[in-house]
Amino acid sequence: MQRWQGLDDVPGDWGRSVVTIGVFDGVHRGHQRIVARAVEAAARLDLPVVVITFDPHPVEVVRPGSHPPLLCSVRRRVQLLGGEGCDAVCVLPFTLEFSRLGPDEFVRAVLADRLHARWVVVGENFRFGHRAAGDVPLLAELGEKYDFGAEGVPLLSEQGDHGEHGVTISSSGIRDWLNQGDVARAAEDLGRPHRVEGVVVRGQQRGRALGFPTANLETAPHTAIPADGVYAGWLARLDPEGQEEQRWPAAISVGTNPTFDGREQTVEAYALDRDDLDLYGTHVAVDFAARLRGMVRFDSAEALTEQMHRDVDEARDLVGGTS
Repeated sequence: MQRWQGLDDVPGDWGRSVVTIGVFDGVHRGHQRIVARAVEAAARLDLPVVVITFDPHPVEVVRPGSHPPLLCSVRRRVQLLGGEGCDAVCVLPFTLEFSRLGPDEFVRAVLADRLHARWVVVGENFRFGHRAAGDVPLLAELGEKYDFGAEGVPLLSEQGDHGEHGVTISSSGIRDWLNQGDVARAAEDLGRPHRVEGVVVRGQQRGRALGFPTANLETAPHTAIPADGVYAGWLARLDPEGQEEQRWPAAISVGTNPTFDGREQTVEAYALDRDDLDLYGTHVAVDFAARLRGMVRFDSAEALTEQMHRDVDEARDLVGGTS
C-alpha cells in the first residue's frame, strides 16, 4: 500500500481510481463499511482504491482550540485503512486555506485533477467545501461535470435489544464511551480494542516498589484516553514503523495515583507476571479490553498492594497470563 503526504506525492502517471473521503478517526466499523463499499466498486471497475484523510483534524482548523481527542494516530489510521484493502492513502494537510475551497474547487483540485476519480464513495452525511456547503447530491452533480459517479453509504447503527433502530456508530460516540470508561462498548463500535500508544518513560517507579513494575506511557497530545480507572488489556512493543513485535496480557492503570497525592494523569501497564521487561525508550501500545474498577484512594500502600493483587488476578482471568 502507498502513503502519500499531500496531493504533490500522487504519482504523475496515476490513472483512474475509486476514491473515498473522510477523517476516519479510529477507522471504526462504520468507516470500515464505507471503505468496503469502495473496495467492492474498485473490484467491479478493475481500479485501485484511494482513501483521502486529513491531518490535523479539520475541527481544530475551523474552530481552533476545539481539537477532539484522537482515537488513533495518523500512522495507525493509515495502517488500519491499509488493512481494509485500500491501495493508497493520501493524507491531506488540512489548512485554513484548504478549508476555504468551495465545493467545485475541492472536487476539481482533489478528485479530478490529481486522483482522476472514476467513482467516489462517502458516508451519507458527508459534507465538503467552505462552510460544509457541499453534500452527497452536490457531489453527484459535480461528478457529472468532472466525469465520475458518486454514492453515499448509509451510516451504520447498532440495533437495540428488541430490534429497534439503535445509535449510529461514530467517532464522537466512541469518545463518549471512553470518557465513561466503557472500553468494552468502545471496542464493539471500533471492531477491536481501543489502543493508546506512547513512549515508555521513567515514572515514580512506585509500581516496581510494590511488586508490579509498570510501563509508564508518554502519550501524544490529543490522545483519547479512557476515564480514570483500572483495566484489563494488553501491552505491546512496536517497531519503528508501528508494527507490533510482541504483546503481553496486562493490567492497566489510568489516573493520578490518588493514594500518593498524584496530580498528573498517567497511563501505566503491568505485563502480567513479568518483572524482567526493560521497555524504557520503547514505543509501545496499550489495548483496553475491560474496565475492572474506578480509581480509588487507599489509606495505605499495603491496602493498595492488596487491591493490586486482586486486580491482577481479575485481569488474568479476562485476558490470560500465567498464574
